[in-house]
Amino acid sequence: MVNGVIGAGIFTLPAAVALLAGPAAPAAYILCAIIMAGIVICFAEAGSRVPTSGGAYGTVEAAFGPAAGFVTGMLLLASDALASAGVAAAITDMLGAVGLHRVALLLAIYATVAGINLLPVRQTTRLITAGTALKLLPLLLFVIVALAAFGVPPPPGPPASAVTLGGLGRAMILTQFAYSGLETPICASGEIRNPAHTLPRALFLAMLFILVLYIVVQVGAQHLLGAGLSHSTKPLADGAARISPLAGYILFAGAGVSMLIYLTSDVLGMSRLLFAFGRDRRLPSWLGRLHRRTHVPVNAVAIYVSVAFLLAIYGNFLDLVSQSTLAVIGVYALVCVAALRLRQRDVRLAGVPLDFPGLKWAAFVGLAGMAAMVAAAKPVEIAWLVGVSAASLAAHAITVRARAASVGG
Repeated sequence: MVNGVIGAGIFTLPAAVALLAGPAAPAAYILCAIIMAGIVICFAEAGSRVPTSGGAYGTVEAAFGPAAGFVTGMLLLASDALASAGVAAAITDMLGAVGLHRVALLLAIYATVAGINLLPVRQTTRLITAGTALKLLPLLLFVIVALAAFGVPPPPGPPASAVTLGGLGRAMILTQFAYSGLETPICASGEIRNPAHTLPRALFLAMLFILVLYIVVQVGAQHLLGAGLSHSTKPLADGAARISPLAGYILFAGAGVSMLIYLTSDVLGMSRLLFAFGRDRRLPSWLGRLHRRTHVPVNAVAIYVSVAFLLAIYGNFLDLVSQSTLAVIGVYALVCVAALRLRQRDVRLAGVPLDFPGLKWAAFVGLAGMAAMVAAAKPVEIAWLVGVSAASLAAHAITVRARAASVGG
């Protein structure tokens, strides 16, 4: 759980969250942790009843049918493509690239990421694993620097502006992005020994560790940079540099490595979902083709990387991450309802299910939190979410009709 959650976002998010919520930024992390706990319990319940490696896509399809499952999968694809573009945009911001230099840098980033993902999957996963093992070290270094700096006065600056409910809501959308991925290991809950005891304990310990780390990072960044935090493109590196220039360089390099590893891992996972849709003829069949020698879904990799690249060119970190979170909010809401539906129907395809005693309350917390974040979103973002869902339903209907016509012919 910890490995799935802590990735690239936390190196940039403190500045954006401070811009929206000011001194109340830590509260956004706490509220999102509570909401995410309810959502993960629903994932655990649904995963223990439906033995699928498809995660949200598989459980929603089992509860409500192929159309709902397809919409869920498309929302996941949209969310991850936007998140990938947001992280890539953050790299260009960190390096101060603008104009054509920014486009060239984005092209180089995605060409590198695509090249790694065109290698045989074993080589790609080895590179990702090696990079993943290093990603926590810069964050732990920042925690040490931040704790050591609490005796150092923050830099002078104007007083923080008053916190508004709308600003806190927007900040929660961003902190929700920081917790994304917590549900992924839960998808294998049907294969976990004694899940009724193991999952709640793992959830509590992981959430506690992640929450403490995020709050220490946020509070530390606010203390080290003061009013300048909201305007920093590399907040952890800039904060650490106030205490030690060497620590600043290490944080800067660590953030870059973590972001590149995230982008590479994201393409590895999402290109396979795109490939599966092509293989199952739910999207154009050429997406489901494999390279003869490497067995890599080359077309799916190329399309996914191209979409993320174009989104990164025309978007910025804050807007892209907000839209990404809105898409995944739709997925989380569907899973919360699916968990209730699967229990109501007493679906138990993986033996004895989790049967979490507080499932209804967990679903209520998750759904209420998702509704609050949608209410805090911009109208254009809500329209985009509705548009993606409607387009997915239309694509599913066209595919079903095409299949029926081919069978009839």
